[in-house]
Amino acid sequence: MNIVLDTNCLLMSLSRRSAYYSVWRDFVDGKYTLCVTNEILAEYEEILTQKVGPEIASNVITAIIDLPNTKMVQVYYHLHLITADPDDDKFVDCAFKANARYIVTEDHHYDILKQTPFPYIDVVGIDEFIKVLRG
Repeated sequence: MNIVLDTNCLLMSLSRRSAYYSVWRDFVDGKYTLCVTNEILAEYEEILTQKVGPEIASNVITAIIDLPNTKMVQVYYHLHLITADPDDDKFVDCAFKANARYIVTEDHHYDILKQTPFPYIDVVGIDEFIKVLRG
C-alpha cells in the first residue's frame, strides 16, 4: 500500500512514547510504502531539525532514504488543489503521481480533496490509518 505521510504525522509517530509510534514502526517493518519527493524530504528534514534536533532529523531522513519500502517520486506537474496552503500541494502531487492509497494527515486544508472528484485522493487521519494498518 502506497501512502504519503504529512510532516506533522511523521513527527507525531517518531517517539516510542507516542500513541502513534506504530505508524513509524510499521513503516520500518515494511508494512506499507512511503512515497516521497525530494521536496517532501527537504520539508521533513527542516521541520524535524527544528523540533527534535539535527542528529535525529538526519537519522530519520537516512532511514527513509535507505529503507526498501520508500518510493522516490518524480513530480513533473502541479495540480494546485490546496488553495488554503499551497505549500501542502507537494503532498497531493506526490500522492497523485505515486497512485497512493492515502494521504495521512491531521491538516484540515486537505478537506478540499473530499470535494474534488478528479483526481480522487483519499485523505485519512492518523488514527484512521492505524486502524487500516491493524486490518
